Amino acid sequence: MIPRYSRPEMTQIWSDESKFQIWLDIEVHACDAMAKLGVIPEEDAKIIREKSNFDIPEIHEIEKETKHDVIAFLTSVAKFVGPSSRFIHQGMTSSDVLDTTFAVQLTRATDLMLADLDELLAALKSRAEEHKYTPTIGRSHGIHAEPVTFGLKLAGFYAEFDRAKKRLLAARDEIATCKISGAVGTYAHIDPAVEAHVAQEMGLVPETHSTQVIPRDRHAMYFSTLGVIASSVERLATEIRHMQRTEVREAEEYFSPGQKGSSAMPHKRNPVLTENLTGLARIVRAAVTPALENVALWHERDISHSSVERVFGPDATIALDFALKRMASVVQNLVVYPEMMQANLDQLGGLVHSQQVLLALTQNGVSREDAYKLVQKNAMETWHEGGMLIDRLKADAEVTAALSDDQLDALFDLDQHFARVDVIFDRVFSGK
Repeated sequence: MIPRYSRPEMTQIWSDESKFQIWLDIEVHACDAMAKLGVIPEEDAKIIREKSNFDIPEIHEIEKETKHDVIAFLTSVAKFVGPSSRFIHQGMTSSDVLDTTFAVQLTRATDLMLADLDELLAALKSRAEEHKYTPTIGRSHGIHAEPVTFGLKLAGFYAEFDRAKKRLLAARDEIATCKISGAVGTYAHIDPAVEAHVAQEMGLVPETHSTQVIPRDRHAMYFSTLGVIASSVERLATEIRHMQRTEVREAEEYFSPGQKGSSAMPHKRNPVLTENLTGLARIVRAAVTPALENVALWHERDISHSSVERVFGPDATIALDFALKRMASVVQNLVVYPEMMQANLDQLGGLVHSQQVLLALTQNGVSREDAYKLVQKNAMETWHEGGMLIDRLKADAEVTAALSDDQLDALFDLDQHFARVDVIFDRVFSGK
């Protein structure tokens, strides 16, 4: 991922320095476990623990000849350790190191994204409570439907990202597995106790049953979860982008002093952050299909998954981390225009209350079919000719035969739509 969309905390996880350090930790922990089992001498394990190190430029130079990154790494480490290095990697295969490292990197990346989600959830809760009763129009198919509150909109996104957090926690558990089981997963040349020790030291659990690799259904589920979360980011970004449209102007991204919206048009205030988030969501979702295709490897393993994961492992986690962090900032600093929300809500002359009139007519003896025709006739006239729906209803003898003017006035009371806001907020934020 390019630096523009990367945070240092996340990119460090995927750096060569971090990767090789995890490789070294795995090898050292394995040697410690083997020494306790009497497989290698305690003194050699001590030397390995104290002297082991690596030289990144040297590793890359060696790999040019060996065409094998783990062998190049082991060769570099051996130069630091000396004769005791013959005991490093005993009974292990490259994937013991690579897959366990990938698990460590993904769990560390997940911990950062979980912190990002907490920040986003806090922002959504704060702004939802701030605008709990700020009236705005609800839309279906992009068309005015019925009144909601802006707080309810944000509460809905809070609930969605709260589910995202639960899924990400489950995905972390799914991916946090260690594999130190040898060439085809049989432990033929290494004791399962070594795997258990390495798993404990690296914050993982032993894989239930591995082949040469950790089964890729785990990774497919993990990256699918990231894809779903990215889609939630895009949904919120799309909502904000719509609200910022000139014709809507209900809310907008914070526009900082000195910020420029266009190189050509000085008046522009564009939703660049949320447009950017929409694009980043596509990057994260792009990892999902390859992750699913990586599940079907040949026999005990082939390496068709490897090149794919080296790209989308870092890219998907870096992109989603950046997106979540940016989205939290967007919500925190979102500029809200309640007066425009009210103006838009009033734009159609009260048509948004049509269902209340329909239901009241049915409750006062009019069939649903006739009630619908009565309300729609007056609504369509208001739609095409302007004016106020309530005035037309009061002038319609068939309507007033069932509803008095006072009853009609009561049906156009906005507060009726918000009578159960507390119920929804209690469901969303209970215990939060």
